[in-house]
Amino acid sequence: MPLLKSGTLVLAGATARRWCAIISLLVAGLALTGCGAVRLAYNNAPELTYWWLDGFLDLDSPQSVRVRSDLNALQVWHRKEELPAMAEMLKNLHAAVPQPVAADQVCQLSRYLEGRFQAVLDRATLTAIALAPTLSNAQLDHLARAWEKRNTEWREEWLDGPPQDRLERRLKTAIERTEGFYGRLTDNQKAMLRGQLESSPFDPATQYKEVLRRQKDALQTLRGLKAGTPSDIQVQAEMRALLVRSLQSPDAAFVQYTERARSHFCESAAELHNNTSAAQRSKLQQTLAGYESDVRALMQR
Repeated sequence: MPLLKSGTLVLAGATARRWCAIISLLVAGLALTGCGAVRLAYNNAPELTYWWLDGFLDLDSPQSVRVRSDLNALQVWHRKEELPAMAEMLKNLHAAVPQPVAADQVCQLSRYLEGRFQAVLDRATLTAIALAPTLSNAQLDHLARAWEKRNTEWREEWLDGPPQDRLERRLKTAIERTEGFYGRLTDNQKAMLRGQLESSPFDPATQYKEVLRRQKDALQTLRGLKAGTPSDIQVQAEMRALLVRSLQSPDAAFVQYTERARSHFCESAAELHNNTSAAQRSKLQQTLAGYESDVRALMQR
């Protein structure tokens, strides 16, 4: 079965998600192509993540020192503790590719990957707790402006324009990602992908509403820490609660929506895989073997 495509499921709040997504690149199963692309991205993950965070928070010198140090430590931990399990997962997937797959098997993989993502996030929590009280009002204003810029770009891609145009963009992306695993798709397989997208419960308005909720929640929490003189215990409690709400929305309707999206994705991924040729599955095996080789090379560094 193919690895999950990042972005199919909503896994975390914007800042927390990006913080962990690069360093857990292999967990997310991104469809990178080209020899060494995974290794290059992984080895540069701390630096890339730092600059991404700095673009949102405009970190000062003491904050930069702490964040850089913690990101490097996070990668050391991930390389030692997580990559071996990732290599075994890829090995097992490689062996399973020739066989048909059921939707519940895809969902099982989805939940496993979420668990690995959670493990990375747990390791990063102490950094978030240490950083939060040091953020100035100016930095929080900078964060709000950066989020609004990102929101504008998201609306342009997912909410603006005729629905048919948005569908065509999604289809183009889906085809490119799928062909990155299986090789060239047939016209019938492309038609299958189109039908899956047309029947998908994906709703950009629902997801955008949740994005806004998370951003508002984060800013209110961080500004609240600046407004008073909370103890270290209070800061930890507030930040841990914020991270929980970012990962698991308190909006029951959104949780139900996410589960519908997950179920549809699992069914669609299984349907597509079960309608691939022997040559396409061989291409997927080659892709997974390449990822496994990259992971094992990264483990040796």
